[in-house]
Amino acid sequence: MELKWVVLGIAVVMYALVIVFQERKVWFTSLAALAVVVLGTLFPAQIFLGEGRSFALLHSLGTLINWNVLMIYVGSMAIAALFLYSKVPARIADALVSIAPSTGVAIVLILAMTGIISIFVENVATVLVMAPIALSLCKKRGISPAYVMIGLAVMSNLEGTATLVGDPPSMIFASYAGYSFNDFFVHQGKLSIFFFIQAGLLTGCLFFYLFFARNKEKSAVQAEPILSPVPAALLLALIFGLAGISFVRTDFAYLSGLYCFALGVIGVAWYFAAQKKGAGGTWELVSGLDWETIAFLMGIFVVVGAISETGLLGDFAAFLARMTGGNVLAGFVLVLTVSILISGFVDNVPYIIVMLPVAGSLAAQMGISPELLMFALLIGSCLGGNLTPFGASANVVAMGILRREGHPIRFAGWLRVCLPFTVLTTAAAAITLWLVWA
Repeated sequence: MELKWVVLGIAVVMYALVIVFQERKVWFTSLAALAVVVLGTLFPAQIFLGEGRSFALLHSLGTLINWNVLMIYVGSMAIAALFLYSKVPARIADALVSIAPSTGVAIVLILAMTGIISIFVENVATVLVMAPIALSLCKKRGISPAYVMIGLAVMSNLEGTATLVGDPPSMIFASYAGYSFNDFFVHQGKLSIFFFIQAGLLTGCLFFYLFFARNKEKSAVQAEPILSPVPAALLLALIFGLAGISFVRTDFAYLSGLYCFALGVIGVAWYFAAQKKGAGGTWELVSGLDWETIAFLMGIFVVVGAISETGLLGDFAAFLARMTGGNVLAGFVLVLTVSILISGFVDNVPYIIVMLPVAGSLAAQMGISPELLMFALLIGSCLGGNLTPFGASANVVAMGILRREGHPIRFAGWLRVCLPFTVLTTAAAAITLWLVWA
């Protein structure tokens, strides 16, 4: 038996265990990565196409693990946590609520603000930023917070796809496709992923406006004071710095990652010194970052990298090409639909890592621009996470907040809102994408 099938078997078992035992997913990805490295050490020519017993470990640590993506994620997480601490997002949301003519419009403005913040801040952090404002409004008006909290989760997932720093799948896509920060807006003279997601945002706002339109009363909330403008300044430095780096022509692959990581370190140092939090408070901030996802990504990078180098992804792309008969629209719809369905139940990070090379290879075999299928993959895998309450981390967080507030919601209740929301927003983004890139 060829060793590529052994590697595939390791990956399949790993994914199955991750799905069933999500609380131990880091253990399974780490063990799978270790197994692949051991195989690569024993059979380097068959697994990693290299020579020498030490090649597998060095290749895994130095090439397969994308340190640039990991540094961007760590730096962005630190700044997002500080942005939450500063109360700036809550103050902005307060201002939106105060100018709204009714409670229903205020809810939609909060949800739109959630999406806008999520363009630059990790989705879970965005939900945590906006949840107190939404809950306060619901309590004042005697409204159940269930569907408002669902709205926070799905709108954050939607807009997290729009830029390089919004969510891990976008970072992974940028790494694979060689996209800069600016390429998310315009690429090869055409509108890029940012604008397709905005079509989904407008559709989502209209959906929630119709959903909450019956709440006619005027809204009011107690404005929170801003603790410091420094985290907001760091966030702006992150955004504009990444945009500037996009214009720098260099062979140094870690420039954007190091820039984000350095800003994160500066932010933590400011928190320690200027805010007088001491070693204990600073350690609480740093340890509270999502290190589990970092470890999870490292294992996934190694396993999926091995799958790619054995040629299995090319085989899968050829299989999809045969299924679609070379029809571009059929391939587009297939990639989009499969991504929605799978990401509704499976973490979209490992899925998109596996499927990006497949989508690129499939596009090459069809003789079309890879952007058409890779954008479809990104849209389907990120927006598809809205379909179920466990399709994305932000969904899980929103459900947990509702349980604590005494308003638990069942699977059917989630689907009541999120099935039509997912279909409508994904369709809007996909149609816009097709009109520009097909």
